[in-house]
Amino acid sequence: MTTVLPPGMPVTFTSDWTGPFDGHELTRNQLEAAGYKLFPWKIESDNPWWSRPLKYGEIGCTLAHLACWRHAAETGDEKFVVILEDDAIVRSTFLDDLLVGLRRVVSGNTFDVLYLGRCPLDPEQDQAVTTGFVSPAYSHCTFGYLLTRSALNVLLATHLEHAIVPIDEFLPSLYIDHPRPDVRARFPKQLKAMAFDPPLVRQRSKDEAGSDTEDSDFVEP
Repeated sequence: MTTVLPPGMPVTFTSDWTGPFDGHELTRNQLEAAGYKLFPWKIESDNPWWSRPLKYGEIGCTLAHLACWRHAAETGDEKFVVILEDDAIVRSTFLDDLLVGLRRVVSGNTFDVLYLGRCPLDPEQDQAVTTGFVSPAYSHCTFGYLLTRSALNVLLATHLEHAIVPIDEFLPSLYIDHPRPDVRARFPKQLKAMAFDPPLVRQRSKDEAGSDTEDSDFVEP
């Protein structure tokens, strides 16, 4: 990421932080001792992502995003904050393209979350907003997105740390009526989202980059 991100873009790497957890050595006891609680995730469902327990990699990913939001809320006063995972693919013109897109979309549009890239699960329900942007329906993947400063406060006010769910499910729950009633009740819709279309950022394939979330153990009962 150091080699591909624009040199003029201030960057904070979570790998530089010393935090309460090592994501590769995470245990449920560690989480609970630190005051973190898991949402009762596994349900009877035809959806394979819902009918199994959480994985430690999913928890670690969620905690990493949460740490980024907290850090961004506590430091700096930038109007926008960009979150990129380490498998994000950005073009050499990323920053220029982002700024051009923001100038276009900020005029006359209100948003809290702006997907730079995503995996749409219900693409026919996306609604065009303006050239190059849509109002996204249910989407997964958080390898690249932008938040307004006010959105940070909303995200942190949900106290995700007391009901940890996969970040892929949490983020859309705040801008759509989540298809799972229990998730929808715990994290009701309260933000407005938009998305670059076509995407500004893409994700490296799992065949090439692997997956820290999928290649991890299920949480013990």
